[in-house]
Amino acid sequence: MASPPTPNLPTGRSRGGAVSGSTRGGSTLGGSTRGGSTLGGTSSGASTGAGTRGTISRIPPHSFEAEESLLGAMLLSRDAVAVAIEEVGPDDFYKPSHAHVFAAVTTLYARGEPADAVTVAEELRRAGTLEASGGTSALLSLQANTPAISSASRYARIVQEHAMLRRLIGVAYEIAEIGYELPTDVVAALDQAEAMVFEVAQRRSSDTVRSLKELLTESLEHLEYLADRDETITGVPTGYTDLDHELYGLQPSNFVVVGARPSMGKTAFALGLASHAARSGIPVLFFSLEMSHLELAQRVLCAESRVDANRLRNGKLAESDWSKIAGAIGRIGTAPLHIDDNPNLTVMDIRAKARRMKSAEGGLGLVVVDYLQLMTGRMSAESRQVEISEISRGLKILARELQIPVLALSQLSRNLEGRADKRPMLADLRECLSGSARIRRADTNEEVTIAALARSGERDIPVWSLDDSCRLVGSTMSEAWSTGRRAVLDVRLASGRVVRATKNHPLLGPDGWRPVSQLAAGDRIAAVPPRLGEAPAVPRPEWATATEVAWESVLAVTPAGTEEVFDARVPGTHSFFANGIVSHNSGAIEQDADVVMFIYRDEIYNPDSSDRGTAEVLIAKHRNGPTGVAKLSFVSNYARFGNLSQL
Repeated sequence: MASPPTPNLPTGRSRGGAVSGSTRGGSTLGGSTRGGSTLGGTSSGASTGAGTRGTISRIPPHSFEAEESLLGAMLLSRDAVAVAIEEVGPDDFYKPSHAHVFAAVTTLYARGEPADAVTVAEELRRAGTLEASGGTSALLSLQANTPAISSASRYARIVQEHAMLRRLIGVAYEIAEIGYELPTDVVAALDQAEAMVFEVAQRRSSDTVRSLKELLTESLEHLEYLADRDETITGVPTGYTDLDHELYGLQPSNFVVVGARPSMGKTAFALGLASHAARSGIPVLFFSLEMSHLELAQRVLCAESRVDANRLRNGKLAESDWSKIAGAIGRIGTAPLHIDDNPNLTVMDIRAKARRMKSAEGGLGLVVVDYLQLMTGRMSAESRQVEISEISRGLKILARELQIPVLALSQLSRNLEGRADKRPMLADLRECLSGSARIRRADTNEEVTIAALARSGERDIPVWSLDDSCRLVGSTMSEAWSTGRRAVLDVRLASGRVVRATKNHPLLGPDGWRPVSQLAAGDRIAAVPPRLGEAPAVPRPEWATATEVAWESVLAVTPAGTEEVFDARVPGTHSFFANGIVSHNSGAIEQDADVVMFIYRDEIYNPDSSDRGTAEVLIAKHRNGPTGVAKLSFVSNYARFGNLSQL
């Protein structure tokens, strides 16, 4: 292979942002672009060298063998994918085609789909990068030439280390450039250089999971393992007797959602549950997107020791408090509760970390996520509703994959506070359509009301839908169901079409999905051209190749009373036609949940309530058992839920 051109001395530097890297045969180092792909961070035309004293010609650090072996292992094993995700990202690969393959594999993994040579080739084809990646034959070659799947972690580390070195080289060139510019403020220049090197160090994959034992040891002493599991409980015990009586514990493979308005104590509820499970010897992984490691550790200590939270925060402890704290530490110090306080978690991050812990010595018995609305989803999602729907679906897949319960907290909207009875309902988790909404089937091209579909119990119904490019596609409505009675609005279009829905139900506008309550006269929303109704019952109407949707003007949005409403699930496209108008399957969290519970404390709304100090856990959905109400005590100065018998 011919040597790359000899680089020159850096001569200029952009001060508007990070620039870097030497140009070597079209590649920039450190954040280099090679064949059109970024190789490690920032990019620039700055180049390497040693000043007028001479030049050097070097190829950036990389290992094609490690990159190929890692990708091959990922194509052969889902465990290898989980390992790779924790260590590297697409921009860590030196060869652009390898970055494309990595991105395709992780995209499939995030959707819970298999990643092999055939499925990855199809994903690359859809992304328009199959040819640039070498085609299916290159993927088969990666599989065939993988030395050992079990070495995936080492391959990933090699790839990561070379990428870090390339970034370091780029930063070194940039720091040299700062020096050659003879800055007037040398101290500021040194600070800038130090920050640049620190940024490279921060790019390393860091383990944000820490055990509760480690956290408590920082302040006090080791905890002591305690608690035996009740033999009548078949799943993970919650420690809340009435709740365990209803659920028999949190069952394997179940996705459990706990919803509440702010101040109801959902984090305290989840921490109490997680602590009890851990004291029973069940390893728990608690993901907190809102509170830090130490904040949560302090909450656990407060609830367990029953020392006033204010005294724990300000350090003004009584002599008796210290003995309580010591006793609490003795009881919970060795409990296998692990806390991750990364605020930028994705479902893919959670799945990768949970899989690693499940396969490690000690295993994993419960995952808790606090809370759903703070999680980051697919950046290209059409709406936040779609994003949340995909997150909840990903957590359900995780529960099934690892055969453990996954519990996710969810913050409810303030809509329920407009009711006289402010106890949450399933309908508070979703937005819905009137039962009279007519759904266009794709098999017969006929319309049938969503209420009729729900009451028939029919599943996997072929329906017309829109893809991300607003092109008509056939899709599958897996099910439709009633969500109770709600206030509804009529959206009337210039064409005469009308759809009736709850106020936050999303309809498609030119700029994306918009809630019904945000629409006004003159706004445009997507609807099918009238010719769809005249089209024969064929797999795809003839007009669809030319005209996909009509953008119709809204005449008015008016209240239409209260009635029974319905929703449906359309995996993948998340849309269907209701009365000829493009409607969203509103991505309710509860559709993927096996159990949905709500926390309600009457004293939050009624300070003089006779139920002060108590809480209701409303089991609103239980896929494999009865619904009901479990009553708990709540002691605010300990932020602790408990059994009423413990009052």
